[in-house]
Amino acid sequence: MSKKEIEEKVEEKVEVKEDTSNVEIATNLNISEDVIGIIAGLAASEVEGIAGMTLGFVDGINQILGGSKKYSKGVKITLDEKKVTIDLYVNVTYGVRIPDIAWAAQNAVKTAVENMTGLEVVAVNINVQGITFDKKETAKVEVSEE
Repeated sequence: MSKKEIEEKVEEKVEVKEDTSNVEIATNLNISEDVIGIIAGLAASEVEGIAGMTLGFVDGINQILGGSKKYSKGVKITLDEKKVTIDLYVNVTYGVRIPDIAWAAQNAVKTAVENMTGLEVVAVNINVQGITFDKKETAKVEVSEE
């Protein structure tokens, strides 16, 4: 056998066909509700006018009874296969229009969760739990009352 014939046989065996049309990648990705809650909480806290997140009633009792503190404080996630419903419990800053803040928070949370997880956000419910007063404004009110 000549050197040329050997090279041809090696090339035949080594030849790699790149046909990606039939390649199927099987992925099974599970995203924890805590991760979705953290994403939603961070997105909502960046909206101007939201003073902070608060614990819902059940979460508040769990934390008092020794439950671990979550980074997704004030966020409740309901996950149904690839669809998610998010409930946010927030405090707003005094003087802001609550409907405007709620609309901005809904858009920010929906965009962040859908972009980062690929899940479909069905609803973002904003529950205003309280109003936070700025300490400077409170001091001015106390001085002017005297």
